Amino acid sequence: MTIPRSAPDPAASAPLPLRGDPPPWLRVVGVFDLETTGVDVRTDRVVTAHVGLLDAAGMAVCGRSWRADPGVEIPPAATAVHGITTAQARATGRPAAEVVAEVVGCLRGILDAGIPVVAYNAAYDFSLLHHEALRHGVVPLEHPNPVFDPLVIDRHYDRYRRGKRTLMRVAEHYAVPLDEAHEAAADARAAGRVAQALARRYRGLLPPTARQIHVEQIAWARDQAASLTEYFVRIGRIDAGDPIDGTWPVR
Repeated sequence: MTIPRSAPDPAASAPLPLRGDPPPWLRVVGVFDLETTGVDVRTDRVVTAHVGLLDAAGMAVCGRSWRADPGVEIPPAATAVHGITTAQARATGRPAAEVVAEVVGCLRGILDAGIPVVAYNAAYDFSLLHHEALRHGVVPLEHPNPVFDPLVIDRHYDRYRRGKRTLMRVAEHYAVPLDEAHEAAADARAAGRVAQALARRYRGLLPPTARQIHVEQIAWARDQAASLTEYFVRIGRIDAGDPIDGTWPVR
C-alpha cells in the first residue's frame, strides 16, 4: 500500500462527538478531498488535493496534500471558495499530470489494502479525479471500493432533517470541528470524523461490512437523485428530461 507522507494536523486532538468503538472496518479510514476550478466533473480541474488516514479516534495517522497548476484559468468564483488564484497555482503548483497520478496512486494503495476511503459527496471528487486521470493519460480508479460517503449516509438515515447538507453544516450537526472549510486537508479529515460519528450513531442499522455499505450506497444515491429530480422539476428548476445523475461513486 502506498502510505501518504506524514503531515501536521492542527485538529488531530479534536475528540469525536460520540463515544464507543467504531465498527472494525472503520478503525482505520482513508480520507480524500479535492478543491477544483469548478463543479463540472468532466471539464473542471484539480487545484488542491489531500489523501490521508485517520485512526479510530479520528486522529490523523498520516497524510499528503498537493497543489497543482491546473493548466487553465481558475475562475474568481472558485478562488472565492478555496482562496487559490491562477497566479498562485502557476507559481507554486506542480504539473497537474504528476499530481493526478500521485493522488490516484495513493488512493489505489489504500483501497487495495481493503481500507475504506471517506469522501464527502464522493461522486463529485471521484468522478472529477477519474476524468482528470483520463485527460492526463493516468490509469483511473474505475470502480473505487469500498467508499464511505457521509452525505449519502446522512441523507439516508436522517432524510427529513431540515437545512443544507454542506460538509460545514453536517459537521456542525455531528459536533465535528471544521475550522478551515474548503481547505482540502481540513475538509478530508472532517469528513472522515463525520463518517466515524455516523458509524457510531447508526451502527445497528448499517450493514456489517464496508463493502456491503458501499453496495447499499449505490442504490441510496440513485434514489436520492431521483427524489431531488422530482422536487426540482416540481419547482421548475430543471426539466423532466434532464434528471440529476445518481450514479455513484464515479459518473
